[in-house]
Amino acid sequence: MEINLGNMKANYIEKGEGDCVLFLHGWGSNALVFSRAIDYLSKSRKVFALDFPGFGESPEPEEDWALEDYAEFVIRFLKEKQIKKTVLIGHSFGGRVIIKLGSRESLPFEIEKIILVDSAGVLPKRTNKQKVRSLAYKAVKNVLSLKLIEKVSPGSLEKWRQKNGSADYRNATPKMRKVLVKTVNEDLEPLLPMIKHETLLIWGDKDTATPLSDGQLMEKKIPGSGLVVLKGAGHYSFLEQEVIFLRVLGSFLGEVQT
Repeated sequence: MEINLGNMKANYIEKGEGDCVLFLHGWGSNALVFSRAIDYLSKSRKVFALDFPGFGESPEPEEDWALEDYAEFVIRFLKEKQIKKTVLIGHSFGGRVIIKLGSRESLPFEIEKIILVDSAGVLPKRTNKQKVRSLAYKAVKNVLSLKLIEKVSPGSLEKWRQKNGSADYRNATPKMRKVLVKTVNEDLEPLLPMIKHETLLIWGDKDTATPLSDGQLMEKKIPGSGLVVLKGAGHYSFLEQEVIFLRVLGSFLGEVQT
């Protein structure tokens, strides 16, 4: 489905009837990644899943969005759909957006519960070697950005970025790369104690993108939260251990299904 939100369009999935659940996907993914979970919960609830701007079938934002812009996008969507209360479920980048929303003092809607799955938001602690590499990266970037270098060797900066950037960076369009840099460098750890909603953390113990230690830190920082670890699962734990994930999801939300 498609919805107009001010001066932009957004794609979304809507299924079922009852109390609301909203799924928010990770970076480089889209709403369809939650298909099985949507089918499961839509038997007793109204379930929505959004394509964030720049992903799936939603067009890229006109400006270089920061995390706060994505949070406002979710608020606009819920307002347009006249949703007053919802469960928020976010994977990875979607978790970042939920942390932003959940830490606010006031919202135009009520958060029933929060579920963060392999959520991003905690900046990794860098070793001295990584710090040196980061400084070297910035130094080379600054040199290659010089107009003289670009004139002598057109495209050299982009080629270097393609070789040295992360997979998410390499696979993104030029605009979404700027968005990525803005969003991943924001440390959300100070916001965690401000989340007062009942929160469940679900993590794969083999996750290397957002390691289990991030989930353990969030459990300590978010008041009254609980952590469920899915053994043998990586960053997409909800797909790799799907049956267990759905059972945990149903239990937390009070769903009794077979």
